[in-house]
Amino acid sequence: IFEMSFHGGGGASLPHSHSSPSGMYPIPSSPENRNVGKRLPVQVHFLDDSCASFNIQFKAMGRVLFDQVCKMLNLLETDYFGLEYVDCTGTKFWLDYEKPICRQMGLSMINPIMCFCVKFYTPDPAQFEEEYTRYLFSLQIKRDLAQGILLCNDNTAALMASYIVQAECGDFVSEDYPDHTYVASFMFVPHQDAEFQHKIMENHKKHIGQSPAEADLNLLETSRRCELYGIKMTPAKDSEGVPLNLAAAHMGVLVFQNFTKINTFSWAKIRKISFKRRKFLIKLHPEGYGYYKDTVEFVFESRNECKNFWKKCIENHAFFRCSEVKRLPRQKTRIFSRGSSFRYSGRTQKQMVEYVRENYVKRQPFQRSTSLRVSSTNRRGLGLVGVSLSAQPLLPVSSSQSCGSVILSHDLEMPPAFLTRPTSASQPSSPRVNQDSSRMMANGSICIDSRGSYSERRDLPPAKDLSSPV
Repeated sequence: IFEMSFHGGGGASLPHSHSSPSGMYPIPSSPENRNVGKRLPVQVHFLDDSCASFNIQFKAMGRVLFDQVCKMLNLLETDYFGLEYVDCTGTKFWLDYEKPICRQMGLSMINPIMCFCVKFYTPDPAQFEEEYTRYLFSLQIKRDLAQGILLCNDNTAALMASYIVQAECGDFVSEDYPDHTYVASFMFVPHQDAEFQHKIMENHKKHIGQSPAEADLNLLETSRRCELYGIKMTPAKDSEGVPLNLAAAHMGVLVFQNFTKINTFSWAKIRKISFKRRKFLIKLHPEGYGYYKDTVEFVFESRNECKNFWKKCIENHAFFRCSEVKRLPRQKTRIFSRGSSFRYSGRTQKQMVEYVRENYVKRQPFQRSTSLRVSSTNRRGLGLVGVSLSAQPLLPVSSSQSCGSVILSHDLEMPPAFLTRPTSASQPSSPRVNQDSSRMMANGSICIDSRGSYSERRDLPPAKDLSSPV
């Protein structure tokens, strides 16, 4: 009866056909019914600029696509990565594994395109078990440098670029490289010049004997010490209308003015994160941090952008701070739901490390790409950094609600293996480099308990002043 009135609209009576009993009406065909068996070709771009097409059932869950991508790559440490896409306004979204492909927020159903890339930038890349994972991370760092996302000073950028050259070209040989022009075919940073290329050459001379794997690791070790390592900024405004940039990272929620960090709300300081329409709210623990108010408010351009950032915060907190996240199915019928049911559905970093150690097998050799090598004709309108020179370089050689919130509990102590080592920040100084769960409560809240798993909120624990370094 409910389905009939829904399709009939406004309670108007529907004339029954002679082929059906009186009072029994055939349910009209809807786009959703017609798309049950439909398959959707999704094009996935990889970190070396190669791409592949995956035919996915229209109503298949997002995890089906992600699992197929990881299977094609023979990737073991999967949860550090994700599939990202852009909507018509330019806003970037991560594929939601627990939603059907056809219901992903902002995803076009006409020739959809996604990018396989790093989702969680670990503060310690040395803990990766596989060389292949470090290689993929190094490709992401190269891309972040070339696109002006990873901001740092010229000296740091030149050092990282020299590790890229070492991995792709091998040892410096003066007979083969008489001057700095041998690196001119690479795009390392926006607007690089001869002086910058000379710095790269001088650093390259110091890396003789390093294998490509060692150069990758040195690249990651250098990049992780940059203040803006893994930082993807989202424009917003404070409660007074001052333009700011926000970022969710392993340590918490970061606030920037232009590219200068002005505040860090670490996960240990945050009691609850929520959004309501375009407003993103951070509720802080009331004691021990000296902040002048217990709730901080930011305003986004649209509700979708606000919810999108809220989801990124939930995922980063769960991945880096929680021991485990219980996976419970979402409620299919939520007629009177007042909040978002979104929760992180993958493994946490702790679970990822344990899983890899239990399932590790030495992988086959893989083919490295030269994705940053560009021709002079491509250098002007460089969009995705470069053009891959190998056909399949990554393969082995053989609807949403308008509000939601999450309660964060911080009596979880991180294992020593996951504590961030002291890092030295590399402040941006050059315009060349810088130009550019659980069941839901009625109010949409999620509580994260002391074991790091999502659980239904009962009573809030007393506020604690914890000094967790993460």
